[in-house]
Amino acid sequence: MQQFSFKNRIAFNYITITALLIFVVFFTIFSIVKQSVYSHIDNDINVEIKNHLDEIKIKNDVLSLIDAEEWNEREHNTVDVNPVFVQFLDVNGKIIEKSPNLKLETLVFYKERENYELFDTKLLDNIIRQIQVPIHINNKKIGYLMVAMSLTDSTMVLDNLFKILIVAFPLILILLFFIARFFAGKSIKPINTIIETSNIITKDNLKTRIPLPGNRDELYVLSKTINSLLDRIENAVEREKQFTSYASHELRTPLTIIKGTLEVLIRKPRDNNEYKDKINFCITEVDRLNKLVDQLLLLARFENQKQSLQIGKVYLNALILDTISQYSSNIKSKNIHLSTEINKDFCIDSDRYLLSVIFNNLLSNAIKYSNENGEIKIIVSEVSNGIECYIIDSGIGIPSDDLQKVFDQFFRSHSELHPEINGIGLGLSIVKKLSLLLDITISVDSKLSEGTTLKLGFYNNN
Repeated sequence: MQQFSFKNRIAFNYITITALLIFVVFFTIFSIVKQSVYSHIDNDINVEIKNHLDEIKIKNDVLSLIDAEEWNEREHNTVDVNPVFVQFLDVNGKIIEKSPNLKLETLVFYKERENYELFDTKLLDNIIRQIQVPIHINNKKIGYLMVAMSLTDSTMVLDNLFKILIVAFPLILILLFFIARFFAGKSIKPINTIIETSNIITKDNLKTRIPLPGNRDELYVLSKTINSLLDRIENAVEREKQFTSYASHELRTPLTIIKGTLEVLIRKPRDNNEYKDKINFCITEVDRLNKLVDQLLLLARFENQKQSLQIGKVYLNALILDTISQYSSNIKSKNIHLSTEINKDFCIDSDRYLLSVIFNNLLSNAIKYSNENGEIKIIVSEVSNGIECYIIDSGIGIPSDDLQKVFDQFFRSHSELHPEINGIGLGLSIVKKLSLLLDITISVDSKLSEGTTLKLGFYNNN
């Protein structure tokens, strides 16, 4: 069986709840009307009991009417809309007197019924409401007064009301269903807009956005959330395209250089020194290519968060000294004065390999962008909530407008002004991603032509 559409389900759920509500309302109305009808008849019967008890007399324990002729001339001789049937019995159940409108019929005395109990019974084919009242003299029962009233008209009214409610019930529900379906269709119109808009959005068309509804309801929030999601997807796709473009360009450049150098080298015989120079040049480009590939793989691996962390005790002092020793030749070649301020042994829980990648990239950048005879300072200090590490250089610095972009992939601030500085703009991007992964706070402060300060914060989580 085919499922209902969303619009029909809304209407169906609404009608289900409404049907229960209408049923309760109709049941309440019918019960109130029925109770009102019976209450009115019961009151009339009680009035008749009181009146007829005043019309009897007792003589020698024998029950009789005070004025039989007047009693016969009353309404009992006439056809009443709601006739009253009266019957007197002696203590043995023998009929003493009955109203003329009973004619040949008599009211049935029910011994199992309680005194003064109102109950429904039948007279011929008509439903009547009857009561049996004992008559006492000096605490001695001498007979019974039986009073009954016809329920035919009342029953007819109740039956007609019941039929009307039964017929009206499904008609009202059908009418309400179409009304609910109409308004449900209007209510979910923004959903149809979302569907239509989503159908035209592809990877090549991410600019389209869902129009926001006028009412700031749940559909407004849904549309706004989807638009925000589309913004993030578009940004991610653009970053991926940019990453692919930059990566392919950076990979192609050293390969082109190597190929061109080798082609020139084999065009004619050359001496050993020339071969050696060209081969060393190609080796340098291969090293550059290897470093680029390593950085791209590392970046991609942590972009997908597939790398599992190896958390253990890491001694910062030893890690920093190891990093410095790796770049000792670069430091000497630029005659950079490197100093450290580490007043105690620091130990943290982290991934040693990833932490070494962070320090390698930061120190490599500090050396790369420092001037000849420059100065680099590494400071590690303890603060109230953890450890802070500063890597300070006196290099070329970063313009204030570019500080927010230094962690973006392939971003290099004014690289055209310093063509002698090699780089691909992935180092700080890798540092940022690894810092997030290791829960390390990183910030940068820099002034153009004065130097740059990178701060790493190893703060306690509790």
